[in-house]
Amino acid sequence: MAFSDYRQDELAAMADGVLKAEASRIDATLNKGLYQTLVHGDAKLANFCFADESIRSPIAAVDFQYVGKGVGVKDLAYFLGSCLSAKDLAHNASILVDEYFSQLEQAMSEYQVVLDFAKLEAEWRYLYAFAWADFQRFLLGWSPSHSKINCYMQQQTQLALSQC
Repeated sequence: MAFSDYRQDELAAMADGVLKAEASRIDATLNKGLYQTLVHGDAKLANFCFADESIRSPIAAVDFQYVGKGVGVKDLAYFLGSCLSAKDLAHNASILVDEYFSQLEQAMSEYQVVLDFAKLEAEWRYLYAFAWADFQRFLLGWSPSHSKINCYMQQQTQLALSQC
């Protein structure tokens, strides 16, 4: 199920503006990504269970009501948005995105996934801002004053909108 297949109520509830007008284009850009995978769809900290506080702790994910096909950076944007303040995102997002791709490349090598990782990474780095814009679009329709709508999210959204 594509993300555009649900959360239509939130789109309808959004105030008119550039983001609402470009929502279908943002969604289409994300859905046209060549490198699709299964995404959780609501990858927030509350939907993950950790065995302990160790970085290598086993992790379990729960609450899969929005699982579907998509680009992995959608879950990355949702997860970072759930964990970090605007200040922390501004200071740490690029480091965390780099770590995400480093770990993904390592896992793909370990599990012998055969594809051009450099192309996947280039595509998903480009789509990262679109994932944030899609996240903001959802929040503006669901809870327009939500604390996750912050400067970092707005900067990413503006970057995506400038590329539409």
